[in-house]
Amino acid sequence: MDAETSLAIRAAWLAYVGNFTQEAIADRLGVSRIKAQRLVASAMQNGLVKFFVEGVPAECLLLEDSLTATFNLRRCIVVPDTETPGQDNALYGLAVAAAGYLHRLLMAGSVNTIGIGHGRTLAAMVNALPRMNLADSRFVSLLGSLTRRSAANPFDVIARLAERTGGECYFMPVPFIADSVGDAEVLRAQRGVQDVFRLARECQLCIVGIADLTPDTHLLRSHTLTAAELESARSAGAVGELAGCFVAADGKQIEHEINERAVGVTLEDLRGRDVLAVAGGRNKADAIRAVLRTGVVTALIVDEATAKAVLLTNGETA
Repeated sequence: MDAETSLAIRAAWLAYVGNFTQEAIADRLGVSRIKAQRLVASAMQNGLVKFFVEGVPAECLLLEDSLTATFNLRRCIVVPDTETPGQDNALYGLAVAAAGYLHRLLMAGSVNTIGIGHGRTLAAMVNALPRMNLADSRFVSLLGSLTRRSAANPFDVIARLAERTGGECYFMPVPFIADSVGDAEVLRAQRGVQDVFRLARECQLCIVGIADLTPDTHLLRSHTLTAAELESARSAGAVGELAGCFVAADGKQIEHEINERAVGVTLEDLRGRDVLAVAGGRNKADAIRAVLRTGVVTALIVDEATAKAVLLTNGETA
């Protein structure tokens, strides 16, 4: 660790734990006030400071109650809007809320074997999670862990989770979407993949993302699907994706080979389990609503604007 990073960490401790003012930090460290301010900002920007906010505003509580009642959820967290007008910055708030949720469960010893899906939001959740010493924790991939771009690679997510907790990770060393139905069947039959499927079915909690199927979907940007595959799935009625399961607006899985080509757990594998979905953003309302209608998701973390959109289009008053 270089001297500047060490100084930034010390400044962060003084600011966020000791509640020192910038002037007091500057005096304590023997630097100028401007330098003290920059050190604290650097600690935040470089991920050296993790924090959770307990509680949500009253308006969000009302949305949580509506979503819980409408979709028969056990738990719902609606994250207050913090984004800049004209931008879609919901991801960071969702990540912090999800990290806080997981952190509480892990520290309470409520769960130690957790299934993990994929997507940018879950990757951001890991970045917001503080380091813990939980050697008995296990993180299991719920789907094939190889994608065409590393930014979307589910293996990276669970590997970093294991690194943050000191636990173990188990991933499926196969593609998320196979090239053909026949290839998917061969991959699922592999002994190593079957072992991970067995672990996935033992998970006490499954944390999943929800993908939309709009032209701006992450499935396209990550090259998980081609434009032709996306259009074909949409033509078959798909509006959302959960752990490799493509579903229509009514929550039913579409009849399409893309579902047979996905290598991962099925909706029936997830049904009856504790399944936390973390999703939001301006394009996600239709996808979230469709996935909630599957009856598989038991807990949801969503941003305020998207929560309103899900309820309004569902006929509820937000």
